[in-house]
Amino acid sequence: MMKLDFKNRIALYYLMATSVISILAFVFIYFMVKDTMYDSLDHSLSYEARKHLSEIAVVADTIYFTHKKEWEETEHREVQINPVFLQLMDTEGQIMDKSPNLKEDHLVMNHAFSGDTHYNTQLKDRPIRQTQIDIKQEGTVKGYIVAAIPIESSLMVLSNLSRTLLGLFPLTMVMLFLISRYLAGKSIRPISAIIHTTGRITKNNLGERVPLPTQKDELYDLSTSINGLLNRIEEALEREKQFTSDASHELRTPLSTLRGTLEILVRKERNISEYEENIRKSLVEVDRMSEIVEQLLFLARNGQASDPSLQQTVALAVLVDEVLSRQHKAIKAKQLRISMESNSWGNFEVPYYYGSVILENILGNAIKYSHMDGRVVIELNGDPAGCYCLVTDQGVGIKAEDLDHIYYPFFRSDYLKHKQIKGLGLGLSIARKAALAIGAKITIDSELGNWTAVRVSFDQKVS
Repeated sequence: MMKLDFKNRIALYYLMATSVISILAFVFIYFMVKDTMYDSLDHSLSYEARKHLSEIAVVADTIYFTHKKEWEETEHREVQINPVFLQLMDTEGQIMDKSPNLKEDHLVMNHAFSGDTHYNTQLKDRPIRQTQIDIKQEGTVKGYIVAAIPIESSLMVLSNLSRTLLGLFPLTMVMLFLISRYLAGKSIRPISAIIHTTGRITKNNLGERVPLPTQKDELYDLSTSINGLLNRIEEALEREKQFTSDASHELRTPLSTLRGTLEILVRKERNISEYEENIRKSLVEVDRMSEIVEQLLFLARNGQASDPSLQQTVALAVLVDEVLSRQHKAIKAKQLRISMESNSWGNFEVPYYYGSVILENILGNAIKYSHMDGRVVIELNGDPAGCYCLVTDQGVGIKAEDLDHIYYPFFRSDYLKHKQIKGLGLGLSIARKAALAIGAKITIDSELGNWTAVRVSFDQKVS
């Protein structure tokens, strides 16, 4: 089959369907007209035959018409003006009498038909419609009255109708094809716009989107789906770009430190203790780079918790205890007092992986930025909307103007005043990314120099 574009294929399929319907309609029209015509002829023919049946006399073996004035009527005298031909015959087929308009001609009775049956035959090579009715006397068939009517004009009507329909069919098909092709082209115009737009989109202009049709139909859904796909692609490329930029920026310092340390080692021969000290410094920088890469990779991942391995849940109180046990060394170093207030909401189930990431960073920051001998209060509670974990520390606090920026990667509030506190400025970015993945919400309030309170809210649908 020849290759056609989508518009022409739609038009062709529509044409095939309509051609079948048109053929059926034309055939129906033809036979309907034909049946109507023959019904009208047969009704007129039967009427004439039965009307004259009452004007027949049967004497012995002779049959004749009794009312000769009937032959004076125009329809019996004039052959050219819709005449009705009548003929009387005995049971042997002998002609007993006939209408004057037959002149020297006669009708041929077909014995294969009986009763009031109508059929086509010819009179002097001219088509006629004929019927024959039994002439009975006291229940005995004495002969037949044969009636006929010319059907040349009727057959000409049928012939003209068939030629008209046959000529109209291809013309109709051509018009239907052109109309359906135009309508198909108009219908798929949004698809052409989609093709044009998507063909124009590259990595340099991923922000462009497919225009949405005005009507919310299948094409609207297709455009929406394509735009959603473009959004995900753009987000993935942005994460890749951000990861590359952040990795290049953040790894430069530890790599420079590591390079400087190694250059010192190879400049001249040193004693064992100096080698060990510089190797330890190098290992610290390697660990720092590993931490940076691990955290950047987490930020670069897709923020959807669709992986089945991430669907495991755990009680919130159990998860908090687990995180605190991992932070035991840091808690002990600062001699902090940890108090946890919990009730039945502590049994609220939260996603283990993402919940662990969130609380690890939130509690880690609370411990890291608390003053020596300070206190960290952890409250597990809930409301009809869900459960929340409120972590309040007695630490350095956050400046009010920095609260809008604390989720930015590598942002550290008032960094120069507490340079001794190690960190990358990625903790809250990671916590927020994990919260978005499971539909949780993080809110932070703080008073500079006194305290910081972080509330992590888990909706009911999270569990």
